[in-house]
Amino acid sequence: MSIRRFWSAPKAVGDVNMVTEELKNLYYKRLLPIEKHYSFHHFHSPSYEDADFDNKPMVLVMGQYSTGKTTFIRYLIEQDFLGSRVGPEPTTDCFTAVMHGESEGIIPGNALTVDPKKPFRNLDPFGNSFLNRFQCVHMPNQVLENISIIDTPGILTAAKRKLSRGYDFPAVLRWFAERVDRIILLFDAHKLEFSDELTRAFGALFGYEDKLRVVLNKADRVDSQQLMRVYGALMWSLGKVFRTPEILRVYIGSFWSEPRQMCDHYQLIELEEEDLLADIRNLPRNAAVRKLNDLVKRARLLRAHAHIISYLKQEMPTIFCKESKKHNLIYQLPVIFTKIQQQHRVPAGDFPDCTKMQEKLLGQDFSKFKTLKASHLASLDKLLTTDIANLVPLLQQQEMKKKSLPSVLDAEFLGTFRRDHYRRDPFKELPKDNESNESEFDEWVVEKYKPKYDEIFYNLSPNDGKLSGTKVREWMTTTLLPNSVLAHIWRLSDVDGDGMLDNEEFALAVHLIEGKLEGYYLPRELPCHLVPPSKRLGSTSDVSV
Repeated sequence: MSIRRFWSAPKAVGDVNMVTEELKNLYYKRLLPIEKHYSFHHFHSPSYEDADFDNKPMVLVMGQYSTGKTTFIRYLIEQDFLGSRVGPEPTTDCFTAVMHGESEGIIPGNALTVDPKKPFRNLDPFGNSFLNRFQCVHMPNQVLENISIIDTPGILTAAKRKLSRGYDFPAVLRWFAERVDRIILLFDAHKLEFSDELTRAFGALFGYEDKLRVVLNKADRVDSQQLMRVYGALMWSLGKVFRTPEILRVYIGSFWSEPRQMCDHYQLIELEEEDLLADIRNLPRNAAVRKLNDLVKRARLLRAHAHIISYLKQEMPTIFCKESKKHNLIYQLPVIFTKIQQQHRVPAGDFPDCTKMQEKLLGQDFSKFKTLKASHLASLDKLLTTDIANLVPLLQQQEMKKKSLPSVLDAEFLGTFRRDHYRRDPFKELPKDNESNESEFDEWVVEKYKPKYDEIFYNLSPNDGKLSGTKVREWMTTTLLPNSVLAHIWRLSDVDGDGMLDNEEFALAVHLIEGKLEGYYLPRELPCHLVPPSKRLGSTSDVSV
């Protein structure tokens, strides 16, 4: 298998705007009126808005402090974002939505809740204590054109569990968990600890385990024996907390683009990284499927909720002993759930959490509840049996068209994390304002280092003046840079796209690697002044592809 095929990105699929519009119409016509009739929003999640359907896929990054959450986000978007700071102590004390924008800027939480184009309007009930610790950072970034990322405060350890955040942290996590497409939960291989706040945060994720991806980070800093023990302890602890027969997928990695430490499980780290990045890259193409799935789950919960509210309304007396009857009904709610399951054949999995429902019912006036309407049940049944089924072929048709849908390529998941003003960028294209700059531009900046690079090239025994992808890959991996970084360097260096490198292309590859090891950004596209002379347009030796 050639190196180009090994590092190739997945194909994009069709435009799913049509499906999204159909889902939006179904929600507003069928679900929303029934939700309002049975006060669904007082007990469960707020109503959906246009932004919830139109928004890009979102990734929620969470974990205890100093597990590498902010560094992981920087790794994905290949640059710093405003307000980010990295350190061994708790450095992130607020929720930060990192989103695409034409220019860099920060929008505070209170302003976000009144912006109809942002999917955060329903966060207003959490109050100023939360909104003062919530912000949106917008910036021009190619990755953020396809996904948005939510950075979260570090979950406190047992030693700090008595500190109060001033808002309901698990409730906020659950709000985001319902709306995001993927939840990345990071653990540090050096300090595996399950605190009280972490356990409560897990409770907020119940029901959304399908979105969860667990990452055991900084795995190159421990040896294989320690890694095996930490991995086993993590799996055992997760099994106790989630109590599900399904085993959560745990990725082992070291998610930053600096050279990793050599270890016995280095290849495992590379493979795990590729799996996780592939999962994230597929989020834009699967966005419509996720929205359809969430709408079905909401409709099934609404059907169970309507039966519950109607039963409580029918059991309430007209005049006397209303309060005592109300408390008796709340106490008997588990029995009521069972009766509804048997009488109306509502699956047990469609019902809400009984304890939380009891807590919400304590503050409600049962006399204001509405009785069940047969037309509402018929509308819900039609949605679940007919309308949603009609959308599935539409999704398949869009899949067959294979039109261009922006997706995150692995070339976007690269970079180091130093701001441009710290040092001059050697890969930045030179200006061409005058003749002197024009002559400087015509020079190949790699030329003065080429004798050193040629020595490496010929020591690798080229065939017919070129090195195969296999030989180049074997040499590249000795630098200990992540595979995703080396993949990008390969794509930039193989200018003629023949799957092999000649001496000029190889010199370019070594030059990019050396710059990367010194902490510079890699260019997304190869600047003209870095293109080898024989590959430039107009060159007599230019190779046509």
